Amino acid sequence: MNTSASASASKRLGLGLVGALLAGGLLLAACAVPEGRAQSKAPDDVVFRHPGAVVSHTRLQHAKQMVAAGKEPWNSAYQALLKSRYASLEYPAHPADVVPCPFNSGPQSCLDERQDAIAAYTHALLWSVNGRTAHARKAVQIMDAWSAVMKRHAEDNAGLQAAWSGSTWARAAEIVHADYPNWGDTQVTRFKEMLRTAYLPAVRTQVPAYNGNWELAMTDAAMSISVFLEDQAVFRESVERFRERVPAYFYLKRDGAHPLGPPRTGIDSPDKVKAYWFEQGTYVDGIAQETCRNLMHVGYALAASAHIAETAWHQGVDLYGEQGERLRAALEFHARYQLGEEAPEWLCGGKLERTMGPDLEVALQHYEQRAGAKLPYTRRLVEKTRPAGTDDLFVAWETLSHGEAAPAAGVSAPAG
Repeated sequence: MNTSASASASKRLGLGLVGALLAGGLLLAACAVPEGRAQSKAPDDVVFRHPGAVVSHTRLQHAKQMVAAGKEPWNSAYQALLKSRYASLEYPAHPADVVPCPFNSGPQSCLDERQDAIAAYTHALLWSVNGRTAHARKAVQIMDAWSAVMKRHAEDNAGLQAAWSGSTWARAAEIVHADYPNWGDTQVTRFKEMLRTAYLPAVRTQVPAYNGNWELAMTDAAMSISVFLEDQAVFRESVERFRERVPAYFYLKRDGAHPLGPPRTGIDSPDKVKAYWFEQGTYVDGIAQETCRNLMHVGYALAASAHIAETAWHQGVDLYGEQGERLRAALEFHARYQLGEEAPEWLCGGKLERTMGPDLEVALQHYEQRAGAKLPYTRRLVEKTRPAGTDDLFVAWETLSHGEAAPAAGVSAPAG
């Protein structure tokens, strides 16, 4: 997601168009809904369930059982995780009080922050799967080191940096706080304060004219943090931001002759949309705003969208269903070309950068296993790239947490 000069110009398009933060919005789910079911709209307040930032007890217990039984793809994913440097019990934390990240560069603290968050999440996952309390202690040690000093993000990439690391911190904290009794109340309170003051302001900033992976990653972080903090207002805001941003990033023919522009940007004419979409002027179901930039950034957007929908699902809100047609089309469209299908001349001049990372496990698990949809290209790509590791940004170990074997023909997929 680090930007080139041309992409930076695109991101800056519309600077000064920052809108007021969303207030209120459509009503959300209030009552606890059993795992495997969610609803789009219900009473105003969510009854938060923990852990509930992307991963849940159901997913964690499933992974634990499958690894214990030596089942695939979980066992291979677990073994790959164990071999990662993030899994070392000697992993040192590298906390900083300010993390200043300009576009395309930055000090070591930018890399350290993202990697330390992934390390904390790695150890939280390991503790859930193998029960070794040393991993829970390591996760706490890393989180405590950062919460003792971290104050703010700075420079042009602050929102994206805070999104990448903040979403991962929240996932780690959710797992540990839900079940590990030895993370002290004082330290938990301090970690919550860090997320509230050093991350939320950055990820709630409105940047609608930037490339869309920004706001989707930022919303992923804001929603995950809102669950850990049990912040109703930020959760509602995140739901509304998802509802606006996904239709402005992934196209469906029913949107009209050209894609929807991000709200409050003035990107609303065919020429403006074409420029914003990296000079792509022909639109088919599933194509994305950054398809002609590269598939890596589309993968980021797909992963962030799935994280948001998965977190909302665990809290009883079905964003997957609301945007199901759009997201399924985007998954299949991009998986097909990442697998190597030749791009026609009308698509990005026949040239695609096929650089998608380990980004599709969460979405595939929902649409195939819970909803029973057929996503053959997505399934092929996921199986080709397993076990999914980490992009060293905000996606980590999703074959272990959300991987499934393909459903047998004629067999209903389990909820989970």
